[in-house]
Formats: sequence, C-alpha cells, structure tokens
Amino acid sequence: MSISDNIFNYINSIPKLDLHCHMDGSFSIDFVKNTLSLKEDFETLSDMLRAPKDCGSLAEYLTRFDLPIKCLQTKENITKGVLDVIANSKKEGVKYLELRFAPSCSVNEQLNYQDVYEAAIEGCKMGKDRYAIDSNIILCAMRHHDMETNLKVLHTAMDYLGHGICALDLAGNEAGFHNSLFRDLFKEAKRLGMPFTIHSGECGNYENVELALEYGAKRVGHGIALAKNKTLIEKCNKARLGLELCPTSNYQTKAVTPDESYPLKFFLDNGLLATVNTDNRTVSNTTITNELLLSYNNLGINEDDILTLYKNSVEISFADDNIKHRLLTLV
Repeated sequence: MSISDNIFNYINSIPKLDLHCHMDGSFSIDFVKNTLSLKEDFETLSDMLRAPKDCGSLAEYLTRFDLPIKCLQTKENITKGVLDVIANSKKEGVKYLELRFAPSCSVNEQLNYQDVYEAAIEGCKMGKDRYAIDSNIILCAMRHHDMETNLKVLHTAMDYLGHGICALDLAGNEAGFHNSLFRDLFKEAKRLGMPFTIHSGECGNYENVELALEYGAKRVGHGIALAKNKTLIEKCNKARLGLELCPTSNYQTKAVTPDESYPLKFFLDNGLLATVNTDNRTVSNTTITNELLLSYNNLGINEDDILTLYKNSVEISFADDNIKHRLLTLV
C-alpha cells in the first residue's frame, strides 16, 4: 500500500467536524432540482451551482447562492435542507456540524424569523435522530443588509440560543463592506451574550481580523490576511481566537493565489487555533475529507497536524461541553 493510500485511508476513517459550512452553498444538486422542480439536467445544474474553475473573486463566487436561497422559502424546505446537508456529511464521518445561513433571506409573507429558526432547529433534531450527528445553527447577518434587519436577526434569535442556535455571523461581500460598519451590531451581540464569528481577512484586509478581535469574536471565518501581521498573530494567539480556514474556497475566491503560500501550516506552527472546513460543499465541490487531503498533499501538514486540527475544531466549536467531551473521546 502506498503512502497516498495510507493517508487517504487514515483521513477517511477518522471522525470529523465542519464548523464553517454554509447550508445554502452545500445543498446537493438533487435537493435543489427536486425542491424547485427544475428541468435542467445534472450537468447544467452543476454549472449553475458550482463556482467556475476560473472564478475571479468572492463577489463572483457568491452569485452561486441565488438559486439555493430559493429553496429556503418554506418551513418544510428549510427542515429538509438541513437534513440534506447532514445526510451528506454523514457519508464522510462528520460527527459535529455547524450550519450557517441568513434567515433574513427566508423571511416572507408566510414565514417570520421564529418560523425560520424553528424549522432549521427541527432539521438538526431530525439529523441527530436519523444520522447520529450533533449540529447547531449559526445565523448570518449580511453585510449588504441594513442595520435594522441585522439587529432583528440577533434579537429574534436570543430565545433559541443554546437550543439549536449557537452563534451569530457576518457574511457577504467583505471587500464592499468593512467590519467597521458593524460595530454596533456586535456591541449589542456582546451585551446580550450571543457568541459570534465574523467573516474577516478573506479579502486581504487584516484590519477586519483586528476589528473582529476587538469586538469580541470567538472566531473568524477564513482569516487568511492575518498572516501578514506578526503583531496581530500574537494578539490572536493570546486571545485564543479560532480560525475557520476553507482551503478550496480560499483559492477560488482569490483569498490566496496559486503563487502565494497558503498559511495553514504557518498558523499551526505559530500556535493559532486553525481549523479546516468546507465553506460550501456544493459551490466548492468539496468535503472535509477532500479539504484534509488537500491540506496534507499540498499545504505541508502531517498526521500530527491533522489530529491538532481536530482538537482545535472541538475547542473553538460552539458546542456545549458535553458534546465537546464526547468528541474528544473519539480520537
């Protein structure tokens, strides 16, 4: 058996976590086709839902969400959507999953925020019963939405914190909407006791990581630009800030270009709580298994690092202590 076979078998066999997984970017193609009664064939839908090979930016990448969001306009479809992602995660040994989506994109004349949350939480409960996977929901405020809408997401979620909803996020076009615009949102989240992660440093701006840390974020999504600032690395290390890296997505959105060194190994060697995640299973056509294989084969990590990534994921997850303890007993 070759070394490549050995590492594949090892990664394939170990338990996994996925902490940065956008639900609407991870629906199976069959789910989207059936939910929307689409007539297009599989190949055509694949082209519509997956980032192009020559994807030029995060803004272009985000256009692949237009169709999946249409699947999230009824309680039944929201629940089924959660189950769809959990079922596919089960196939590769995921034991804990944090799914994120923007509830404000699902609120309509028939659905209020509470309806949306309860439908997603029901999907998590059913996923636990059917697939023995623990999961939680992270709610995304959106950079292009007004502050009133984003505060509505936060305030209406508080009754569900610890009961299926675990955190708030800020997602969308980072290059177009700097973190400085959202100080009041995260000040309120901190006042209310809502944990939060913020997409930061995906578009080359380490100042956004610095602001996320200042606001009190427990984690940042991507954080690639952090590698540019040694002083900030030391601050993040001291604060135990979690990093949700998503290698395939980061290459697609040009957070990292092919001629740059991907900072995963650099972050680990500097003691940072780096983790590897999918971001969008369908848009990026990936899995946690593929991300770990990519990291091992191309990004300089070894088997010990893979175990460190797992332990880091458990530590920075928004899971309760009982789930964290159980996850640590699996390795």
